[in-house]
Amino acid sequence: MSRSFRRIGALGACTVAVVTFGAAAPASAATTAAVDLEFTLYAKEIPGEQGDESAPAPVVGESFAFADDLFRTKGGDKVGRDGVSCTVVRAGNPSDLQCVGTFALTGGPGGQLAGQTLLSVDPSDDQPAAFDIAVTGGTGDFKDVRGYIRSTPDGDYSRLEFHLTR
Repeated sequence: MSRSFRRIGALGACTVAVVTFGAAAPASAATTAAVDLEFTLYAKEIPGEQGDESAPAPVVGESFAFADDLFRTKGGDKVGRDGVSCTVVRAGNPSDLQCVGTFALTGGPGGQLAGQTLLSVDPSDDQPAAFDIAVTGGTGDFKDVRGYIRSTPDGDYSRLEFHLTR
């Protein structure tokens, strides 16, 4: 698996900046009360096996996994971790990766969030574009949430902007 392909997959699963939590009032009294949680964290991939830059292009069915530590700020307090697995579902240029990950967060709010994305990857891109990860479930403080996570490359980190609603 080429390193750039692994990095794109890693960027597809993690990223978050300064944590800012907010509760929004319902739009009107006639609607059901909804609670919005918005916060940002930074994800940094933990060292693992590095792919061979000269390896052949990935083929359908090939998969890889990676993990990140999650921080409130770049190099700041660690507030969680994640684990992500990606499988190539379409080879070519671009290629598509089906990525599924779990974010385990501690210390307000705390719990786990599950997410997934179908990520289109151009292996020749040095810097992939931002993309969204659908939130598919949660536990603890994230029970019954829905929403998405916007992942944006940010140097050695990925910035993850969480947009959640109950």
